[in-house]
Amino acid sequence: MRIHLKHLALLVMVLLGKLVVASEPPGKTFTLEQAVDYALANNPELNVMQARIEQANAQLGEALASFYPQIKASLSYQHSDNPAQAFAMIIAQRRLDFNGGDFNHPGGVDNYRPQVTASYSLFRGGQDYFLSQAAELGVETSELEKSAIRNRLVNNVSAAYYGELAAIEAHQIARRSIEAVQSELDQSRIRFEAGTVLKSDVLSLDVQLAEAKDAEIQAGNAIELALSMLKTLLGMSSNDSFAIAETAGQALPETPAGFEELLDQALGHHPELKAAEKRVAIAEQQLSAANAAHLPRADAYVSYGSDSKDLAFSSNRDNVSAGVMVELDIFSGFATQEKIKKAEHELTAAQELSRQTRLRIENQLKSAQLRLQEALNRAQVATVAVQAAEEALRLVNAQREAGVVTVTRYIEAEVARDKAHTRRINARFDALRAEAELKQASGFWQ
Repeated sequence: MRIHLKHLALLVMVLLGKLVVASEPPGKTFTLEQAVDYALANNPELNVMQARIEQANAQLGEALASFYPQIKASLSYQHSDNPAQAFAMIIAQRRLDFNGGDFNHPGGVDNYRPQVTASYSLFRGGQDYFLSQAAELGVETSELEKSAIRNRLVNNVSAAYYGELAAIEAHQIARRSIEAVQSELDQSRIRFEAGTVLKSDVLSLDVQLAEAKDAEIQAGNAIELALSMLKTLLGMSSNDSFAIAETAGQALPETPAGFEELLDQALGHHPELKAAEKRVAIAEQQLSAANAAHLPRADAYVSYGSDSKDLAFSSNRDNVSAGVMVELDIFSGFATQEKIKKAEHELTAAQELSRQTRLRIENQLKSAQLRLQEALNRAQVATVAVQAAEEALRLVNAQREAGVVTVTRYIEAEVARDKAHTRRINARFDALRAEAELKQASGFWQ
């Protein structure tokens, strides 16, 4: 007997996230829920997204800083023997003496000026507002992207877990087949020695035993492959001891809802689609900020300081300056126009990406729904086939004992029974995996 594991391999080939080794002690037996929780707590990609959320929050704080006054402290030093500059510094230092020297030859004059300056942006064409709105949307986008990654991780862990269970069940079937064929072969050899069985029957059973052992080797390798994938997904090294809880027969999922109902749920809740829509809104705010550069800018400022020939401060020499400055870019070398064009193209790209995301989600949703419905139908048919194959094998065994049928008929019944069980395993775990994909596609995991 040969159990084909082609469909089984599809169950365990899932996207593998690189995870951090956590503090969970090795050797723990994981249920599916525990495996998911472990992955969510230790996945570095989720930690990266959390860092990006914090980065977006920092960018929001940076954007909001434009709405606060800016205060600076400075200290300047100047030395000059230029009569005009030297005369101005002497006046600023409050030590002008009309009888104290030659104004045309003042000599070198030193001037120290410590000062504090406060400035406030009165108007920037709305740029600060638009950029702050874009930064706020950036925080929301990062949070949605983290939810999308979380959805994918839960789906991948679920698929890997079901793949491991499918491999274990396939291995059990292979072991059972070896035991059955080996028992029949031992009895046939005894009958052959007694002259009641043909040599060809014994050889046929030898071939069948070899095929059963080959299937057992493939199933055992599938277990190791699935286990290795699951360890990698959970962030464990290949040397860590790990096992999954082998629950007895997971219940089949329910029949999926209609596509329109699933689509409405996805459009209203799917984090990837919501994140794409947020990116469009960010691009719109950035375009508005770029267009606002054509408008004038107004800033108010006030400064307080003192001038002296040394660093000694005196309130007798302090002074205050205040004013308002209005600027308007007449020509910036086409920089403003190019920034607007760039923002327009970024908006177009964001809109198309949003449309592409929606189409992809619709396709994933439809595919997952069809796969789940197909797997449920296959599971129903396979269950009936298993019952029929088991009964057929029982009858053939009875006929074989009575010497009515040949060993070839027995082998055919054995192979049919094992194939029926394999098809039921594949259908059941295909349904569970399709259910996980459907939940991800509809945004249910979040």
